[in-house]
Parts: sequence; structure tokens; C-alpha cells
Amino acid sequence: MDALELIDKAMAQPGLAGGAFDLGIRSNRLIYRIIATTASLRSRLTGIPYGDQAIFIRRTYFKQLGGYPDIPLMEDVALMRQIKKSGGRIHIIPKCVSTSPRRWEKEGVLYTTLRNWILFVSYSLGVSPETLARYYRSGKDAYERQR
Repeated sequence: MDALELIDKAMAQPGLAGGAFDLGIRSNRLIYRIIATTASLRSRLTGIPYGDQAIFIRRTYFKQLGGYPDIPLMEDVALMRQIKKSGGRIHIIPKCVSTSPRRWEKEGVLYTTLRNWILFVSYSLGVSPETLARYYRSGKDAYERQR
């Protein structure tokens, strides 16, 4: 079954607002399989998938919520939280969508993973997306200056 068929099947569930896929990273390295498995587990436990998991949402629901929030970072997380807060269900399809390992390879696996966790936790604790975006950009710039 292809991705669109899987989405159609999922969206046939009554009350489902949207969903996403499990994360897959195009690499045979063990560390990327661990990252992908952890991300998929996190999204299942929290009900909050990230944009790189190919989020899909009913158009009417998306419009009702006002679309993606106009923030520089964490817009995918904010939208998923809005869906959950409004009582909408999010379904994670147990098939992997494939993403590139480029960012992890370029910035380093440990740095990129820790930064992503810090950003998510900070956002969850109320740090503004604007502040997080500055941190995100400055971290990337600092990394580039070291090279």
C-alpha cells in the first residue's frame, strides 16, 4: 500500500483530525536507526509528531484551527498541540517516511540530537519560538564558524 492509500485508510477513522508516519532516516548506520526509533516512540507516546514525519490533517480541521501558527520555529509542534487541545485525535501510521541524514552528518549526531531535545523541552517549558529560533540559528552559525 502506498502513502496516499495509508493516509486515506487512516482518515476513514471517525474523529481522526490527522496524523503522520513513523520516522525513517536514509542511512544504514545504527545511530540513525536508534534516532528514528526514538522519534517514532516519542510521537506515539506524546501524540505529537514533527514535520519530518509527513504530517497530514483534514483540510476543514486545519482551516478551523487557523492553519500553522505564524511562528519561526516549532510550528509543527504547536499545531499538533492545538489539535490535541481541541480534542482531535492524531494517528501515527506504522510505516516509515524517509528523511535525509544530512543535518546530523553536517552538524554532528550528538549536537543535532541534543539541540533538538533542548528546543522541544524549552518550548514545552514556555520559551518563546522567537527565542528558540535565535538559539537554533546561532548554534548553526557557531558550528559553521568552527569548520
